Amino acid sequence: MINKLKPKSEFSRNVLTLMTGTTIAQAIPIAISPILTRIYTPEDFGVFALYIAIASIVSVIATGRYEMAIMLPKKDSDAINIVALSMLISFFISFITLVIVFIFNSQITNLLNNHDISNWLYFIPVTILLTGIYQSFNYWSNRKKQYKRLATSRVVQSGSTASANLGMGFGGLGSSGLIIGQVLGQSISTTILGKLIWNEDKNKLKEIKNLKIFAMARRYIKFPKYDIPSNLFSVLSLQISNILFNILFTSTIAGFYFFINKILNVPIILLSRTLGDVFKQKAAEDYIKFKSFKNIYLITLKKLILISFLPAFILFIYAVEIVTFIFGSNWKVSGEIAQILIPMFFLKFSISPLTYTFYIVEKQHLNLIGQMILLLFTLLSFYLGYINNYFFLTVYCISISYSIFYFINLLVTYKLVEKKLPKVN
Repeated sequence: MINKLKPKSEFSRNVLTLMTGTTIAQAIPIAISPILTRIYTPEDFGVFALYIAIASIVSVIATGRYEMAIMLPKKDSDAINIVALSMLISFFISFITLVIVFIFNSQITNLLNNHDISNWLYFIPVTILLTGIYQSFNYWSNRKKQYKRLATSRVVQSGSTASANLGMGFGGLGSSGLIIGQVLGQSISTTILGKLIWNEDKNKLKEIKNLKIFAMARRYIKFPKYDIPSNLFSVLSLQISNILFNILFTSTIAGFYFFINKILNVPIILLSRTLGDVFKQKAAEDYIKFKSFKNIYLITLKKLILISFLPAFILFIYAVEIVTFIFGSNWKVSGEIAQILIPMFFLKFSISPLTYTFYIVEKQHLNLIGQMILLLFTLLSFYLGYINNYFFLTVYCISISYSIFYFINLLVTYKLVEKKLPKVN
């Protein structure tokens, strides 16, 4: 009976495996969020948002974006050398970041207009290194279809982060508890994922050669050449909000915005990224065989839209009531922000996983152009809100800009996968 209920297609089985682990991983922070909003202030979340924003922006170059190419070679011997290349770059970038923070700490702190961040700048190189290594391990495991391995690492990271956040929050450590929890969760999950890869794939290490690493760096040079600028603009568009809300408005407003974005991103991490991870593997595989992947593209898009429409509709109407009931009346502003951002998040959920299409067909320059335009509109959104002294205007403009961006992305990526493929269940 149980066997009959199991998904029959490999794609569905892989989605279920990742979804199970990711569901548990995301259920943990969601479960403790009503507690966190009562032991941390919006200002604490504002400082944490600033830390995450800086680390995320610098992390764009942590691997030279070569980890995105790990899925593409036909041979594992080529892919493992890309893993080595990505990790070497991560160590180099984190070291350079540490030197910069050590020399220019006071200048950076003054520029950000938040002295609470000063000491935590020294932790940013650690976060960058862990991010680079984890992403390299993640794409290797995805290539090898080791979805249980990925699910385990995500649950461990979520659980350890949540435990640290709660313990330090009750200890009255403020934003320190949020930042330390983040670093601790990353450290533990990266260590465990690395150990699992070592146990199962250590025989591949003998295939790592210096000349091969340089050859892979040249072969996939489009990734740092086009995808670093593209992803940098993408992350800047997302994270610049956390920085500019701190600088142009207040850390409290930044906290309201950051917190609700974190909550609304949960379903994207839970389902959209889960389907996206499996889509990346299957689409890359189909492209190697057939030079197209239209069927899996359409199947993924349809599932994402069907899953997201009803929850998005309910939140669009009742976001304020839901947020204040769950997280407390002090977070009403977050509910008002959520209501404005729902259309943007609906499109993000449904479309963003499919943007891996640009990497598969090596058309990263198209994504770069789109991200540049998006960043300009984000900056314009803040300018309009600032000169009118009304941060909600900024939120409205951001929601509209991103909604248009995701819809155009859908049109462009679909044009790249029009060739018909054998049916996929």
